[in-house]
Amino acid sequence: MQQRDTQPILIVEDSEDDFEATMRAFKRTNLRNSIRWAASGQEALDMLAEMVPKPGLILLDLNMPGLDGRKTLEAIKSNAGWRKIPVVILTTSDDERDIEGCYALGANTYVQKPVDLDGLFAAIQRLKEYWFEIAILPLED
Repeated sequence: MQQRDTQPILIVEDSEDDFEATMRAFKRTNLRNSIRWAASGQEALDMLAEMVPKPGLILLDLNMPGLDGRKTLEAIKSNAGWRKIPVVILTTSDDERDIEGCYALGANTYVQKPVDLDGLFAAIQRLKEYWFEIAILPLED
């Protein structure tokens, strides 16, 4: 269980403003895990190939230029070394096709980004509580 505190969180988000807001929200939760940022899907895959330890959680935006979140999710879940990493889709989209498609590709959770900062803080607090205090995560291979 203590491994959870040492596993970083990887945030894949092309908007620096959204990344900074998510960072502020995590800081409010007193999270001990380090946070890494990838500004694109390709950067996330490159980071995953090098990261030790692997992330305990990936927060993934869908709508990014280049390799979007859908293709990034597909690549993560088709890689034997990464597929057990929980991936939470954190996006503005509430399109049913996106929701269905992400779950079909192996997303662990789909969360629509709240539009205000207080809503984001509350959502991040719940994510932290669930993924790092309640859920039992697989050990890194």
